[in-house]
Amino acid sequence: MITLDFRDNIALVTGASHGIGKQIAMDLLNGGARLIVTAVHPWEESAIIDRFGKETCFIPVDFSSLESTREFLEKIGEFEKIDICINNAGISRPGPLEETTMEDWNVIHDVNLKAPFLVMQAVVGAMKRHHYGRIVNIASIWAHITMTERMTYTSTKFGLRGLTISAATELAEDNILVNAVSPGFTLTDMVKKNFSTAKRKALEKAIPLGRLAEPVEISRLVSFLASSINTYITGQSIVIDGGYSIV
Repeated sequence: MITLDFRDNIALVTGASHGIGKQIAMDLLNGGARLIVTAVHPWEESAIIDRFGKETCFIPVDFSSLESTREFLEKIGEFEKIDICINNAGISRPGPLEETTMEDWNVIHDVNLKAPFLVMQAVVGAMKRHHYGRIVNIASIWAHITMTERMTYTSTKFGLRGLTISAATELAEDNILVNAVSPGFTLTDMVKKNFSTAKRKALEKAIPLGRLAEPVEISRLVSFLASSINTYITGQSIVIDGGYSIV
């Protein structure tokens, strides 16, 4: 059995208060990493510290706000060492083309595409100083396929794939590996709350493996890509969707 050891690693995980991001942060913590985590609301700090421990550094940030993002980037720039960066924060506003507003377009692109770009800019200096880094961008199956009313979200996730490939090419000489993970439908608390039983069953029928992913199944792949055991995978966007996108 391969054990992922994150001792002596400092890991930044954006959007760590719930869902896949929460699971990723917990798995990195269990592997020995020291965490820097984000969530949108300052009042989430107490729950986050209770979950991840008092040594966790919590920084609230709303990536749809220029001022909030700027303040966050300044704080990240103060860290002398960041080994792992997980760009997980993301939002979605499904809607048809003709009803999509510029506000919708701008906010989703700010959070899903511009923020990962700016966060990578902020952390690569520390990674270069230590000639080591692992960056994992959380994309989506909608970075590979699409469906109706997903135009804005899909464009951000396709863009994130491009950002991943370009960054991997540029940063390889500094031993900074950059990959994307593209989850399919995942059984997060939000899905459990918002998806009816009928909707979940319909999705399960469309997935060859017959079920939605568990967050830990996504996190296992992310954790491997973020670990020192990964020495030769970079520039990839790996789909993990139970076969949904191949049928």
